[in-house]
Amino acid sequence: MSYKIQDSDIELMRKTGVSEDDIKHCVKVAEKALEIAERTKNNIDMELVGRGALFHDLGKAKTHEIEHGKIGAELGRRLGLPQEITDIMEKHIRGGLTEEEAVELGLPIKDYTLKKLEERIVIYADRLVDIITDGIVEIKSEQEAEERFEEILKTYPKYGKNEKTLNRYLGYHGEIQRLVRKK
Repeated sequence: MSYKIQDSDIELMRKTGVSEDDIKHCVKVAEKALEIAERTKNNIDMELVGRGALFHDLGKAKTHEIEHGKIGAELGRRLGLPQEITDIMEKHIRGGLTEEEAVELGLPIKDYTLKKLEERIVIYADRLVDIITDGIVEIKSEQEAEERFEEILKTYPKYGKNEKTLNRYLGYHGEIQRLVRKK
């Protein structure tokens, strides 16, 4: 089942106050997440992947700080977005924090770990889009970003953040690449 990003969802982001640059990023993440999900050939909820990726940074309408995930989920609930989508918005920070990490970062204490493959695909796509578009690492293709993902995250702390986050991202990369190659 395929899913197409809805203009009405993009317009909802604009009305909420998300900048055009952040919308552009979110659209790229959604496109990349959908492309990856399609390549896995698994039974994936493509609408959840597409909308979760599109809305993941909704909180940046209010702040670009670490709490943008929590704020975005609150905004999403007020807008009537489904719980599965607001979960992605809230949990995407650092790829799904543990309760201990949430305490360290001053976020509400809860388990933010990613339980669904759809959530992990969105977070993986977000990291790939950052690598592809930031210009910090010279990348000739999206495929090269995937091939060099581990090396880039280990070399550039901006992408890996810290050891726990790095290991989480590398785990998602391994899982998703195995699914893509299996088919």
